[in-house]
Amino acid sequence: MPTNKTALIIGASRGLGLGLVQRLVEDGWDVTATVRDPVKASALSALPRVQVETLEMNSGEQIDALQQRLQGQTFDLLFVNAGVMGPGVQNAEVAQLADVGDLFMTNTVSPIRVAQRFTPQLHNDGVLAFMSSILGCVAIPDGSEMCLYKASKAALNSMINSFVTLQQPPQTVLAMHPGWVKTDMGGENAEIDVLTSTQGMLEQIKASTGKGGLHFINYKGDSLIW
Repeated sequence: MPTNKTALIIGASRGLGLGLVQRLVEDGWDVTATVRDPVKASALSALPRVQVETLEMNSGEQIDALQQRLQGQTFDLLFVNAGVMGPGVQNAEVAQLADVGDLFMTNTVSPIRVAQRFTPQLHNDGVLAFMSSILGCVAIPDGSEMCLYKASKAALNSMINSFVTLQQPPQTVLAMHPGWVKTDMGGENAEIDVLTSTQGMLEQIKASTGKGGLHFINYKGDSLIW
């Protein structure tokens, strides 16, 4: 009997992370999913074949502890989904060091640190995916009212490029734009729902298995400009 594919999803208590875990389970995967607060992850905990782990991604000590708990496990997919919108008013004139620091640590630095730690447990023909955004493309003027968030995603894309250049991982590396999705972050006026986005992302992940290289794509598989 063939063994199920395995995934490690970082940030899965709600929204796109939870939706992605649901799609993976429906597709027969075994999933390890992290949340910051297990008390708020009842929908995730109710899913079959899901191992729920606690992780505050910005804590090196918690990453150490997770790495120890997952020692010996290997994965076909590592998807770093966790991220934040940042301060409500995104104007450089009023930006505060603590808010900007937390935004860039969460959206830009910590995803790379997680990838550096767990990519060695990813199969060589597997997929390493980061939840990026088309707003991370500096040539696109959309979303300028979220300029700090946009900058954090542009910086993430730059850090992904640097990670691939320095580490030269054999796996496929994806920076993925999920679309404009009806979530707490995307709002009710967004274009698509979580199901549409996560179905598309899973299709792209499966199509990218064993492909290799770095790709900035959306949930439909369209290539995006950096």
